[in-house]
Amino acid sequence: MIANIVAGLITAIVIAAASFLYGHRGYLPLLRVTLLQSDRVRVSMSALIRVKVDDCYVLFHHPYRPSVYGPPGGVFKFTSAARQDLDRLSFVEQRATGRQQEMKNDLRGFVPGQRAIGFMRWFSSGKGRESGVDCLRRELVEELHEANHAELESMVADLNFALVRTVFEPPAERTSMTARQFEVYDIVQDTPQAAELIDRLVAIGHDPSDNQIIAVSGTDIDAGRHEQYLVAPQTAFLIGDRRKRADLPALQ
Repeated sequence: MIANIVAGLITAIVIAAASFLYGHRGYLPLLRVTLLQSDRVRVSMSALIRVKVDDCYVLFHHPYRPSVYGPPGGVFKFTSAARQDLDRLSFVEQRATGRQQEMKNDLRGFVPGQRAIGFMRWFSSGKGRESGVDCLRRELVEELHEANHAELESMVADLNFALVRTVFEPPAERTSMTARQFEVYDIVQDTPQAAELIDRLVAIGHDPSDNQIIAVSGTDIDAGRHEQYLVAPQTAFLIGDRRKRADLPALQ
């Protein structure tokens, strides 16, 4: 009788543990933080565009890091409908000095360690935030303007994007308490405007007189450098799911 009760309890515990692990299977590296870490975790959720023709990848100059280039794209923004959920998760936005308005509603900030998985699950639901398409359309218009190519902005409004891969980077023990997720997208060439935009960007990237947009090879991405220019570490996600170079210092 007692043996049957004990066996039943063990079975229930095993089933509960298996159910918990399955429900959190996408973020198992965060379990250590969730279960053992009381400090807050920095989170950053981004989308990147892979503009690629053969072995040519188009990168944009980073406006706040001289001589650094990376794929167009940026941080997702949340909507007003998300405020209650984010308050429940104790999410605090990160705002760099002098860029408070620009970074408003960015999904870049801090949550308590115990709520890190909850935050990732909320993000994965897609509720109360930009879609990948909306994020990339907004970011691409902004970056074309910054690169002095506003003449291409009219081609962005109807662009569609196809998800290539999602890369999740858990906090690195003892070195970084940052959890990041990158969604990498290709531009869908379903209209003449989309195909023309890619061709124009590649042409600009090969123009030596333009230092705001450059074209690099896969070898350049692996090396982290193209001629005198640095290639941002997250550019590696255009090729695979591992970065090859140490991260640049976080924005303050």
